[in-house]
Amino acid sequence: MSDTPKDGGMVSSFKRLLGGRRPPIFEFIEQRQMSMVFQPIVNLRTGSIYAHEALLRSKSPHFANPTEVFHAAFEADCVGVLGRAARQMAVDVCDNWPLFINLHPKELNEPYVVQPDDPVVMHSHEVHVEITESVPLSHFDLCNSVLKEIRGKGAKLAIDDLGAGYSNLKYIADLSPEIVKVDRELVKGLTCSGRAFDLVRHIVNLCHGMGAKVVSEGVETAEELKASIAAGADFCQGYVLARPAFPPPSVDWPAIQAMLARV
Repeated sequence: MSDTPKDGGMVSSFKRLLGGRRPPIFEFIEQRQMSMVFQPIVNLRTGSIYAHEALLRSKSPHFANPTEVFHAAFEADCVGVLGRAARQMAVDVCDNWPLFINLHPKELNEPYVVQPDDPVVMHSHEVHVEITESVPLSHFDLCNSVLKEIRGKGAKLAIDDLGAGYSNLKYIADLSPEIVKVDRELVKGLTCSGRAFDLVRHIVNLCHGMGAKVVSEGVETAEELKASIAAGADFCQGYVLARPAFPPPSVDWPAIQAMLARV
């Protein structure tokens, strides 16, 4: 990847917006004090990797984790610039895999992601833009308009965190995502029986009925993986398969199957 940022014009605009001040988040973006790790999303029917989710990591002494990074960007009103830089890095360092790329809710109010040269639509493989389940609840019309424009350029939509707090399934149905991710809180401790299993199974069936495939997210144990398969999930993501890493990690599916046979 070139040392010259492809979005240098936006960074310059950001600098002008700040009137010459240089808060740590500006330095973070301008000097690319970030890295990307990738976690595989695995097809539970074939054991093959369907895509990788791109996850931001901080290399700055000012920010310990991505939450702090995005909070600082939100306070400085530069989430769009940060998101664009992160997307560019993701596609630059992982140009040979389909990707899931997260959009911060604030980015749906900013112009960057709908630009014709945004990395989301310039990637050589399929891209799912991933938004948290709560986003369409707050400003559905704007959310839907922006997402329609992005999807019209070839990107697909994934809804994250289904089941993490209040869920409005009607808005999810209205958005018609290709993928829905079942939140870790529903998967944690899941077994192949009991009310929790019945709930996840019904959620999977509901999503299938809306035309969406389902990722069981945050799967950490063989029991949770076996229950996710039994509940009908299409894909799985979690430590039981691979931790986020760079380069994008592989998955030893035969070893996973052997582990499942012992559960």
